[in-house]
Amino acid sequence: MFVAAPGVASAADPCQLGWSNVGPRSCAMTDVGMAPVLTLGNGICAGMMVASGTAFDGPLYHYSTFPGATHAIDLRISQGFSPLGEWAPTILACDVTAIVDWRNLDTGRSGSVSQFIPASHTSTRPMNVLVNTGPGRVQLTLRTDHPSIPVSTEAFVP
Repeated sequence: MFVAAPGVASAADPCQLGWSNVGPRSCAMTDVGMAPVLTLGNGICAGMMVASGTAFDGPLYHYSTFPGATHAIDLRISQGFSPLGEWAPTILACDVTAIVDWRNLDTGRSGSVSQFIPASHTSTRPMNVLVNTGPGRVQLTLRTDHPSIPVSTEAFVP
C-alpha cells in the first residue's frame, strides 16, 4: 500500500505559471486579456494582432520563458485569425513590431516594450513578451510600428 501526501512549497521557492502548489510554488496570478489590434503591415497587408497573458508575482522557475522575473506580465502575442480553427490557414497576419506601452497607476512608473512579431507566429505559436511593471494596477496599451488601432486594458500585477 502506498500513501501520497500533498507536497509542500515555501514562499521562497520559485513559482511556475499554471502548475499546482507542489514542489516549486505556484505564482499569485491574474489573467490579462486584450481586444485585437487591427494594423497595416508591410505596406498594404491588413493584419490583426491578439494578446493575452498572465500577471504574476514571481520569481519564475528557472525553466520558464523568463527565469527569475518578478511582479511582471507575460504577454503572449499572436498574429492573424483562423476562421476554421487553429489548424486551418490563418488570415490577417503581417510582419509587424508589437509595442506595449505601460503605466503603473499605483507607483507612477511607466515604460514601453517592443518585440518583432513575424506573420508566422499565429495562435498555435505565440511570441512571449515580458512587461516589467512592478506590483500594482497597470494600464497597458498595445499598438504596432505601422498604422494601427491601439487597444488598452488594465490589469493587476500581484
